[in-house]
Amino acid sequence: MGWAGRRRIIGALVAASALLAACGSSAAETNAGGDPDPERRGPQGRVAQFVVECELSHLAYDDPIVLPWQAGKSHLHMFFGNRAVNSDPGYNERMLSAETSCDQRRDTASYWAPALLNAEGNVIEPLKMSAYYRPGHGVDPAEVVPYPEGFMMVGGDSTAQKTQSSDIVAWSCGTGAARNDAPTQCPDGTSLRLIIVFPDCWDGERLTTFGASAHVRYSSFDNEGGCPEAHPVPLPQLTIGIDYPPVDPTGLSLASGDITTGHADFWNVWDQAKLEGEVAMCINRDLVCGVTS
Repeated sequence: MGWAGRRRIIGALVAASALLAACGSSAAETNAGGDPDPERRGPQGRVAQFVVECELSHLAYDDPIVLPWQAGKSHLHMFFGNRAVNSDPGYNERMLSAETSCDQRRDTASYWAPALLNAEGNVIEPLKMSAYYRPGHGVDPAEVVPYPEGFMMVGGDSTAQKTQSSDIVAWSCGTGAARNDAPTQCPDGTSLRLIIVFPDCWDGERLTTFGASAHVRYSSFDNEGGCPEAHPVPLPQLTIGIDYPPVDPTGLSLASGDITTGHADFWNVWDQAKLEGEVAMCINRDLVCGVTS
């Protein structure tokens, strides 16, 4: 089926799920008159958004996107969300019925990133992960469509040998606006945060190209923005922030290699009706929604 046919089906599903889900507890904040407040700001500013927070689910040497069916062959990953994820990329009942480590119990998607290691090579356990869903730069919120079922993608570059663009991979102290190329010493009472931004433009056909990510591209970060012609379908722009305790940044590395190799993976195993409701009620209506729960 081509993208036009898929879009008609997705549009019908979104409309139906919006009526049923009404965005649940992540509904947009209302003003004094009881209407959605168009001026409300969220963690991503005024831009339309919804947010999910997740605890660490498990650690494993698995990667169902880059090394599918090769158990134990990956560098060490921290997994958030779906508790059943291993090296098997099968989109099936095992995944769809799994428990989640996210506050939003219907977010059974999986998010994973390489473990952060101290100078001695020991794992620094994360405090939590926050997932921010919003439209990409220069993208009309009304045109954004939910990820299709089973969709997979990678943000950042696990093979990078030099600093990546701070628009894609960055470090900060807590939710502060300053973005750094490498971890810094953060004050007590804050956190060291790794930020990864995922591609948000899809070719409309392939659910994954496994480690290659040829099926997705980033919307332009310049003043024009928008999706490229070969990848015309705007998806939510997913940004994750992984928070760690403030630690000495000296000698920090990632399980994938140098600190420059920051990256993360996403697998859409959401309860699909809930995801479609969030996109329809929050992003498509250009509204800031609360943290889902």
